[in-house]
Amino acid sequence: GGALFIAAGRLDWSRGWICMGLFLVTTAINLTGVVWKNPGLIEERWKRHKDTKRFDKLFAVVYTPLAFGLPVLAGLDAVRFGWSSMALETVYVGAVLHLLGAVPISWAMATNPYLEATVRIQTERGHTVVTTGPYRVVRHPMYVGAILQYVAMPLVLGSQWAYVPAGTAIVLFVIRTVLEDRTLRKELTGYE
Repeated sequence: GGALFIAAGRLDWSRGWICMGLFLVTTAINLTGVVWKNPGLIEERWKRHKDTKRFDKLFAVVYTPLAFGLPVLAGLDAVRFGWSSMALETVYVGAVLHLLGAVPISWAMATNPYLEATVRIQTERGHTVVTTGPYRVVRHPMYVGAILQYVAMPLVLGSQWAYVPAGTAIVLFVIRTVLEDRTLRKELTGYE
């Protein structure tokens, strides 16, 4: 949020506040659901593990600047310099997409006790295949939700240039999905 408004150069940016509101509301719902349904997951997601797959370590190095760069670029574009603009109605489309993206993310976090932040086989935790909740429909529901939210964010913020980091993040999530799926097929009993 700070990066968003510092880049914009002002606090009276309604689209910025709408974006922050969506983020805070969906994060609060997510945390409430996880604490209620899957309380140990939060602690596990914060741990660092030596057996994280090499491709996922590289993913984090490339993805993190994109995640922080998107709001900076959007603030510079949509407010400070006005390089591009989007109709006000795109806020509504973006908000709906953001909320739709939050559903599989929250559902996955409430359902999957092995949903750590990095890709690895959690042998010390008795890692098994999860086939309930959203996993009955799609193997990587959290990535589906994240991709929807990356499509949504530039619409909410009114920045066409924000699609550069958002699109790059989406491509990275597709690549990560393929690599994670290969890992799970090869190393997690029952996944195939």
